[in-house]
Amino acid sequence: MIEKVVEYTLNNSSIIANQTWVHLQITGTAVLLATLIAVPIGILLTRFERISAFVIGLVGILQTIPSLALLAIMIPFLGIGFRPAVMALFLYSLLPIVRNTYTGVKGVTPGLVEAATGLGMTKLQVLLKVQVPIALPVIIAGIRTATVICVGTATLAALIGSGGLGSLIYRGLQQLNNTLIITGALFSALLALTLDFGLGTFEKLVTSKGLVRDN
Repeated sequence: MIEKVVEYTLNNSSIIANQTWVHLQITGTAVLLATLIAVPIGILLTRFERISAFVIGLVGILQTIPSLALLAIMIPFLGIGFRPAVMALFLYSLLPIVRNTYTGVKGVTPGLVEAATGLGMTKLQVLLKVQVPIALPVIIAGIRTATVICVGTATLAALIGSGGLGSLIYRGLQQLNNTLIITGALFSALLALTLDFGLGTFEKLVTSKGLVRDN
């Protein structure tokens, strides 16, 4: 079987590369949109403690919806293809990023906030120059989690015509071709590991190169 997978990969490298790129586009767009929305929400929740548990719980409900069901729900509103896939993955990405942003900002030592305030910083300056930089590794960890979830879930999005590595798996199921199934699953796993490693490296860079300490 390994020989067949290697042979298929060598003979269809352009197809695999193209589907990997499509998979990456779907995942990247969803995680980017989720980051742009979830990080501000997480920060705002630290300012509105009364509703934080409710909002995080509400976002968490999205994680309980089965992937196929969520993708199917998107079809009447967005049709099939790229857009409903991105929207579904966007919704799945919200929880880890919102929760980690909230936890990271809230976890900043109160003494540091008081010291910054004592130096004459405004609340916005304290947030941007003290709290967010210190919380950044935790926020990035949430983005890493969301990314891995998205890569895996994006394979199912092929069922609604989005393309990506899931299309290889879907074709393999239709044709009862284990080589296609394993190839799609293998490259999906490699993509998830690669993205996780890249974000993990960036997280270490943020922590070790003084991007947090300098603030």
